[in-house]
Amino acid sequence: MNSDVVSVQIRGILPANSGCAIFIGNDEKVFVIQVEHNLGAIIGMFLRDTPKERPLTHDLILNVFSGFGVTVERVVINQLKNSTYYARLIMKQENELGTKLLELDARPSDCLALAAAQKKPIYVAKSLFDTVEDMTEYLERLNEGGGESDTECED
Repeated sequence: MNSDVVSVQIRGILPANSGCAIFIGNDEKVFVIQVEHNLGAIIGMFLRDTPKERPLTHDLILNVFSGFGVTVERVVINQLKNSTYYARLIMKQENELGTKLLELDARPSDCLALAAAQKKPIYVAKSLFDTVEDMTEYLERLNEGGGESDTECED
């Protein structure tokens, strides 16, 4: 991976006014992306490998990908415009004709869910990472308050 992106992980999921706050970052900085409540719960389920009675939408997507020889390679959160984050889903397709890389525009919440489900890497564009507000101290205070930071955004 080149220096245009920064490797990050999902560091916590907490309920927020309009859904769930997904804390994303590394040892240098953590920032927040707001997602719908149900997607926050789904991302948390994938992170904890929670068994499900029936496949969820993201499970279905991954099953369809698999049927076409497509695997998720990584996700890149690449832009912030008008308080909305944008992301790219990077996939690889292998079949009898060869290998092809695919890159799609996708919501960060869906990208994070697919990355969590498949344990794939998450990156942030360095130019974006350098500009987002650092929420590390806030997340640390919440974690000191007790309890797990990814268990409260559940259905």
